[in-house]
Amino acid sequence: MATVELRFSAQPEHVRTARLVAAAVARRAGVDEAVLDEVRLAVGEACSRAVGLHRNGGIAAPVTVTLTEEEKQFSIAVGDEAPHASHHPGEAPGAVDEAEAEEDEMGLAVISGLVDDVQVTSGEGGGRIKMTWPTTPPAVVLT
Repeated sequence: MATVELRFSAQPEHVRTARLVAAAVARRAGVDEAVLDEVRLAVGEACSRAVGLHRNGGIAAPVTVTLTEEEKQFSIAVGDEAPHASHHPGEAPGAVDEAEAEEDEMGLAVISGLVDDVQVTSGEGGGRIKMTWPTTPPAVVLT
Protein backbone atom coordinates (compact mmCIF):
# COMPACT_ATOMS: atom_id res chain seq x y z
CA MET A 1 0.00 0.00 0.00
CA ALA A 2 1.56 3.28 -1.14
CA THR A 3 0.52 6.56 0.45
CA VAL A 4 1.21 10.17 -0.49
CA GLU A 5 0.27 12.97 1.88
CA LEU A 6 -0.07 16.57 0.81
CA ARG A 7 -0.50 19.40 3.31
CA PHE A 8 -1.16 22.95 2.19
CA SER A 9 -2.15 26.25 3.76
CA ALA A 10 -5.80 27.13 3.33
CA GLN A 11 -5.32 29.33 0.27
CA PRO A 12 -7.52 28.92 -2.84
CA GLU A 13 -4.49 29.01 -5.15
CA HIS A 14 -3.20 25.75 -3.64
CA VAL A 15 -6.32 23.81 -4.66
CA ARG A 16 -5.08 23.60 -8.26
CA THR A 17 -1.84 21.99 -7.10
CA ALA A 18 -3.79 19.43 -5.06
CA ARG A 19 -5.90 18.60 -8.14
CA LEU A 20 -2.81 18.09 -10.32
CA VAL A 21 -1.06 15.91 -7.73
CA ALA A 22 -4.21 13.83 -7.22
CA ALA A 23 -4.61 13.21 -10.96
CA ALA A 24 -0.95 12.25 -11.37
CA VAL A 25 -0.99 9.82 -8.45
CA ALA A 26 -4.36 8.38 -9.55
CA ARG A 27 -3.00 7.76 -13.04
CA ARG A 28 0.07 6.00 -11.63
CA ALA A 29 -2.16 3.93 -9.31
CA GLY A 30 -4.14 2.58 -12.27
CA VAL A 31 -7.34 4.64 -12.16
CA ASP A 32 -9.00 4.50 -15.58
CA GLU A 33 -7.96 7.39 -17.81
CA ALA A 34 -11.62 8.21 -18.53
CA VAL A 35 -12.22 8.85 -14.81
CA LEU A 36 -9.27 11.21 -14.18
CA ASP A 37 -11.33 14.35 -14.90
CA GLU A 38 -13.81 13.24 -12.24
CA VAL A 39 -10.92 12.69 -9.81
CA ARG A 40 -9.64 16.23 -10.49
CA LEU A 41 -13.08 17.79 -10.10
CA ALA A 42 -13.95 15.87 -6.93
CA VAL A 43 -10.61 16.67 -5.29
CA GLY A 44 -10.93 20.31 -6.31
CA GLU A 45 -14.39 20.51 -4.78
CA ALA A 46 -13.35 18.77 -1.55
CA CYS A 47 -10.22 20.94 -1.20
CA SER A 48 -12.14 24.15 -1.95
CA ARG A 49 -14.66 23.19 0.72
CA ALA A 50 -11.89 22.56 3.26
CA VAL A 51 -10.15 25.84 2.36
CA GLY A 52 -13.43 27.71 2.80
CA LEU A 53 -14.08 26.11 6.18
CA HIS A 54 -10.58 26.98 7.39
CA ARG A 55 -10.75 30.57 6.13
CA ASN A 56 -14.25 31.18 7.52
CA GLY A 57 -13.22 29.73 10.87
CA GLY A 58 -9.87 31.52 11.07
CA ILE A 59 -8.04 28.19 11.27
CA ALA A 60 -4.31 28.37 10.53
CA ALA A 61 -3.77 24.60 10.32
CA PRO A 62 -3.13 23.14 6.87
CA VAL A 63 -5.62 21.19 4.79
CA THR A 64 -4.50 17.57 4.36
CA VAL A 65 -4.90 15.37 1.32
CA THR A 66 -4.00 11.69 1.69
CA LEU A 67 -3.75 9.62 -1.48
CA THR A 68 -3.65 5.87 -0.89
CA GLU A 69 -3.04 3.15 -3.46
CA GLU A 70 -4.24 -0.30 -2.47
CA GLU A 71 -4.45 -3.55 -4.39
CA LYS A 72 -7.70 -2.90 -6.28
CA GLN A 73 -8.61 0.64 -5.31
CA PHE A 74 -7.31 4.17 -4.99
CA SER A 75 -8.61 6.56 -2.36
CA ILE A 76 -8.20 10.23 -1.60
CA ALA A 77 -9.10 11.68 1.78
CA VAL A 78 -9.36 15.46 2.21
CA GLY A 79 -9.27 16.56 5.83
CA ASP A 80 -9.99 19.85 7.52
CA GLU A 81 -9.68 20.94 11.13
CA ALA A 82 -12.81 23.09 11.23
CA PRO A 83 -15.28 22.17 13.96
CA HIS A 84 -18.45 20.80 12.39
CA ALA A 85 -20.93 21.60 15.14
CA SER A 86 -24.62 22.14 14.54
CA HIS A 87 -24.36 25.71 15.83
CA HIS A 88 -21.90 28.55 16.21
CA PRO A 89 -20.76 29.76 19.66
CA GLY A 90 -23.27 32.18 21.12
CA GLU A 91 -26.12 30.96 18.94
CA ALA A 92 -28.99 28.77 19.93
CA PRO A 93 -28.49 25.05 19.28
CA GLY A 94 -29.55 24.20 15.77
CA ALA A 95 -28.96 27.74 14.45
CA VAL A 96 -26.59 27.78 11.49
CA ASP A 97 -25.70 30.26 8.78
CA GLU A 98 -28.10 29.13 6.05
CA ALA A 99 -25.86 30.34 3.19
CA GLU A 100 -22.86 28.42 4.57
CA ALA A 101 -24.91 25.27 5.13
CA GLU A 102 -26.40 25.47 1.62
CA GLU A 103 -22.95 25.96 0.04
CA ASP A 104 -21.58 23.04 2.05
CA GLU A 105 -24.43 20.76 0.98
CA MET A 106 -24.01 21.81 -2.66
CA GLY A 107 -20.30 20.93 -2.56
CA LEU A 108 -21.04 17.52 -1.05
CA ALA A 109 -23.74 16.91 -3.67
CA VAL A 110 -21.27 17.68 -6.47
CA ILE A 111 -18.72 15.27 -4.98
CA SER A 112 -21.37 12.55 -4.57
CA GLY A 113 -22.33 13.00 -8.21
CA LEU A 114 -18.73 12.52 -9.33
CA VAL A 115 -17.69 9.63 -7.07
CA ASP A 116 -19.61 6.42 -6.42
CA ASP A 117 -17.88 5.63 -3.11
CA VAL A 118 -17.81 8.68 -0.79
CA GLN A 119 -17.60 8.73 3.00
CA VAL A 120 -18.06 11.98 4.92
CA THR A 121 -17.20 12.21 8.59
CA SER A 122 -17.22 15.30 10.76
CA GLY A 123 -17.12 16.42 14.34
CA GLU A 124 -15.74 19.01 16.71
CA GLY A 125 -12.14 18.24 15.67
CA GLY A 126 -12.70 18.57 11.94
CA GLY A 127 -14.01 16.69 8.97
CA ARG A 128 -12.89 14.26 6.31
CA ILE A 129 -14.15 13.36 2.87
CA LYS A 130 -12.86 10.02 1.61
CA MET A 131 -13.37 9.20 -2.06
CA THR A 132 -12.51 5.81 -3.59
CA TRP A 133 -12.11 4.63 -7.18
CA PRO A 134 -11.38 1.15 -8.57
CA THR A 135 -8.03 0.53 -10.23
CA THR A 136 -7.03 -1.78 -13.02
CA PRO A 137 -3.82 -3.73 -12.86
CA PRO A 138 -1.11 -2.56 -15.26
CA ALA A 139 -1.09 -4.34 -18.59
CA VAL A 140 1.50 -7.05 -18.95
CA VAL A 141 3.70 -6.50 -21.97
CA LEU A 142 5.17 -9.63 -23.50
CA THR A 143 8.29 -9.31 -25.58
